[in-house]
Amino acid sequence: MREIKDKTTWYKNPYVWLVISLPLTAVIAGTYTIYLAIMSDDGLVIDDYYKEGLEINRVIKRDEMAEQMGLSAMLNLDREAGKVKLMLTANSDFSYPEQLKISFLNKTRKGFDQHTVLNRSTDHIYEATLPELVVGNWYVQIETNTWRLLESTTIRQ
Repeated sequence: MREIKDKTTWYKNPYVWLVISLPLTAVIAGTYTIYLAIMSDDGLVIDDYYKEGLEINRVIKRDEMAEQMGLSAMLNLDREAGKVKLMLTANSDFSYPEQLKISFLNKTRKGFDQHTVLNRSTDHIYEATLPELVVGNWYVQIETNTWRLLESTTIRQ
């Protein structure tokens, strides 16, 4: 019986590269996935779920208080001027506070959340410097210690 000898070297054979390329592709993709996971550490949306669950009744009471006071707000975000302006309306017996806290809460990444204080400029108009917000979907929370308004908005370019 005659033995057949292939005179080509192993690295010139295309089947060898096909076998090597499949696991190599998986290793490269896995390494890139680990890199993305480390570099885009966006944290949890809510740090302590248990605490948030205990405070839900307090949050609901603040929302109900805002409804009883007839609170509504119109928000104007002027990105060119870097200003946020809020017009707050309420029942006639409502006393407008000197300051309001406004929070821009990113719907998916807590690391992008921004908080600022609005100062009253006239009877029911509040103004502040607009924090830098990335494009996307946001919750806007306007609050004091006794009431809270929460709405959602989309920031576009």
